[in-house]
Amino acid sequence: MAIISDDLRNGGILGVAQGIQEAAGVLKWHVKVFDAGGTPAGRQKATADALTMRPDGLILVGPDTRAIQPLLAPFVNQGTPMVGWHVSSAPGPVANSPVAMNVSTNPLEVARITAMAAVTLSNGRAGVVIFTDSGYAIATAKANAMAEVIRACQTCKLLEIRDVAIARNAELMPAVTRELLARYGGQWTHALAVNDIYFDFAVPELIKVGQPGRKISLLSAGDGSASAFMRIQAKTFQTGTVAEPLNLHGWQLVDELNRLFMHQPVSGYVPPVHLVTSDNIAFDGGPRLQYDPDNGYRHVYRRIWKQ
Repeated sequence: MAIISDDLRNGGILGVAQGIQEAAGVLKWHVKVFDAGGTPAGRQKATADALTMRPDGLILVGPDTRAIQPLLAPFVNQGTPMVGWHVSSAPGPVANSPVAMNVSTNPLEVARITAMAAVTLSNGRAGVVIFTDSGYAIATAKANAMAEVIRACQTCKLLEIRDVAIARNAELMPAVTRELLARYGGQWTHALAVNDIYFDFAVPELIKVGQPGRKISLLSAGDGSASAFMRIQAKTFQTGTVAEPLNLHGWQLVDELNRLFMHQPVSGYVPPVHLVTSDNIAFDGGPRLQYDPDNGYRHVYRRIWKQ
C-alpha cells in the first residue's frame, strides 16, 4: 500500500500518516510513504514514485484532489482503490474523483466552532485576522465559514483574511505577523487559522514585540498539533484548537481501504467536532500533546477486522 503525503512537515498530515502505519501493522500490510514536500513538483514525483510500486491501494494524505487529479489517472487505469484525508472540502466520497472516501471531520463545523469561540471569548468584541491557504479547497472553505460567523457578529470586526501558503509558513509568517501588528495595533485581538502551523511562526514575533500572552488570542480550525497543545497548556497566546483525531483518522483510512478491497461500501463515518481548551486538555490524549479519543476505537477496528 502506498501513502502519498502532501507535506510531512505539517503536524496533521504527519499524525495521520503515523495512524495509518499503526493500523496497517495490525493487518500486516506493507506500507510505503511518499512525501510531496508541499510543492507541485513534489506531488508529481511522489505520485510517479508511488505508481512504480504498483500498490494494491493508495491513501492520499493532504493533497487537494483538484491539484493532482491528472496524476491519479494512471492509478485508475491500474484499478487501484484509493481513499484520502483532507483531499476535498467535505467528508465522504469525492464527486468526480476516483477517491472513494475523504476522511475528515466536517470542516465547516470545525470553522464555525472556532469562530464562535472567538466571539464568545471576546464577549462579542473580537478584532479578527484569518489565516488561510487558497491552494487547498478545504482551507478556503474553512476560512469563508469563519469569516461568515465573524461578520454575523455586529460588534466584532473582520480585519483581514490573509492568504499564506502553508508550505511557506516558516519563510512568510514572521514578516506577515509584524506587518499586521503595525497595521492594526490594538484592533487585532484574535487570530483564526485553518491550521496550527501558522501560530508556530507567529508566536515568536508576538513575543519579540512584547505582546503578552493574553493580548492576542489564537484559535485554530485544525489540526491539533503538539505545539498547539503546549501553548494551550501553558496558557500562552493560543486559547483553543479544534483538534482532529489524527490517529483515529489513520485507522479509519485503513478501514475504508480494507472495505474497498472486500468490495464493500465505505463507512462514511464523520467524527464529531472537538474544541480543545485549557479546561479539557487533560483528557482524551491531551497529556500526550494530541487529541486521541478515549473511546476504544482501536479495539473496535480490531473487532471489525477480526484481528
